[in-house]
Amino acid sequence: QVQLVESGGGLVQPGESLRLSCAASGFPMNDYPIGWFRQAPGKEREGVSCISSRSGTTYYADSVKGRFTISRDNAKNTVYLQMNSLKPEDTAVYYCARSPFLLEGCLRPRQYYAYWGQGTQVTVSS
Repeated sequence: QVQLVESGGGLVQPGESLRLSCAASGFPMNDYPIGWFRQAPGKEREGVSCISSRSGTTYYADSVKGRFTISRDNAKNTVYLQMNSLKPEDTAVYYCARSPFLLEGCLRPRQYYAYWGQGTQVTVSS
C-alpha cells in the first residue's frame, strides 16, 4: 500500500529553519517523481519543490529559490525539504506527493500527483 508521511513542521520565528521529512512506504521513492506542496488558509495548494526519480533533478518555486533545498535518502526511502531563512509567507500546511507514473520528470501541476501525505503545519511568526 502506498503511504506518504510528512513530519518536521512546527512554529518558528522569521529567519529560522526547519527540515521536513516525507517518509514513503509501499514503493521505492526513487522510482517516482516526488513533489512538495503547500497550502495556506484560503489559498490554493501550490507547488514548492520537486525531485525527479532516477536523475534526482530538482526544481523550486521562485518564492523559495535560494532558501529551500529538496533531497532524497534512498536508504531511508525519504525525501526532505530543508527550509532556511523562513518568512511569514511560508506559513502553510506542507504536503508531499507522488506521481502515479513511473516517469523521470517531476515538474508537473498539482493535479498530476495522485498520492498525498497528511500534511505537516509550518508556522513562521514573530
